Amino acid sequence: MTMTNSENTSVHPFRVEIPEAQLKDLHSRLDAARWPAPLPGDGWDTGVPVSWLRELADHWRHGYDWRAAEAELNSFPQFTTEIDGQNIHFLHVRSPEPGALPLVLTHGWPGSVVEFLDLIGPLTDPRSHGGDPAQAFHVVVPSLPGFGFSGPVTDAGWTIERVARAWAELMDRLGYERFGVQGGDIGAAVSPEVGRQAPERVVGVHLNGPGPLPMEEVSEEERASLTGVERDRLDRIAAFMQEEFGYIAIQSTRPQTLGYGLTDSPVAQLAWIMDKFREWTHPRPTLPEQLIDRDRLLTNVMLYWLTGTGSSAAYVGYAQDTAWGAAPAKSAVPTAGIVFAHDVSIRRYCEHEHTIVRWTEATDRGGHFAALEEPDLLLADVRAFFADLR
Repeated sequence: MTMTNSENTSVHPFRVEIPEAQLKDLHSRLDAARWPAPLPGDGWDTGVPVSWLRELADHWRHGYDWRAAEAELNSFPQFTTEIDGQNIHFLHVRSPEPGALPLVLTHGWPGSVVEFLDLIGPLTDPRSHGGDPAQAFHVVVPSLPGFGFSGPVTDAGWTIERVARAWAELMDRLGYERFGVQGGDIGAAVSPEVGRQAPERVVGVHLNGPGPLPMEEVSEEERASLTGVERDRLDRIAAFMQEEFGYIAIQSTRPQTLGYGLTDSPVAQLAWIMDKFREWTHPRPTLPEQLIDRDRLLTNVMLYWLTGTGSSAAYVGYAQDTAWGAAPAKSAVPTAGIVFAHDVSIRRYCEHEHTIVRWTEATDRGGHFAALEEPDLLLADVRAFFADLR
């Protein structure tokens, strides 16, 4: 990474300390929310149902305790540093085990560092969580540029390559020469790119829901060569492009226009995020709060709301100067993929860009938000993959 002469490379301790006035403002906006009339049927096919969201917003207003969530976040050491002109917020939890391997965990959209909170203890201190101390990690969990306390962005061009260079620089500042990376969603694009940017330092790349995905229709001959499960995944990719692609179209073309609603209305921000938690958790017909703790879901939303980063996160996630889908060179870094029930990854396509040495199919469990939905299964796969790479 090229550092500017004026850039401060120091790392500063950080605590989440939201002024009470911000919480009162949130409560007043929830109290004064202007609710739309339900569309016919008030079902999920037309978006988040009014009846369901009103119940969740009522809990947000009267039952949810931000100060408890804030205390939990502050129970982990947090820091900020400036990299490539951008403020970067991250959690950094060192293991008590001397042989621990450093590991960077990268979230996606519409997630945050909140996704990984339940994994930090078992990863850093397996001895206290029924695990093998030889499998310990020093854990670094950055907020993506433009997301949460790393937001908003101050300039354009935060492509996956630039984020990857920032992560390599961050690990250098923390004194970690060798390390592993893990991620899903945007994190599944950033993590292997860190391996391409610093192949001599990254010992392994672990991905849930790895890509690339075949977004164009494949030939009948190629389709016939796939397994039944893989053909089903092709069909679900096609259905996604037909039924769900709208949010990407909006965020990649008009993130600022969308941002006015997300920044001004907590109900709009809640609906925009919860739409994806319902669509991408597994099983899909199950309400998201039956799969993930309701307060955990709201804490994730709060990181967008309190920082006003709805449009900034959309911009970084999708409105790139260069396309996310541009095919990179194949990485020689050992890579593992775990595919949960919601995921549509197909190994043969992933092997175009990655050196796959471990591939785990969890076809009956889990959705897009692996660390929140199936933390034990994800933890076990991460431990198994890195066991031989230390």
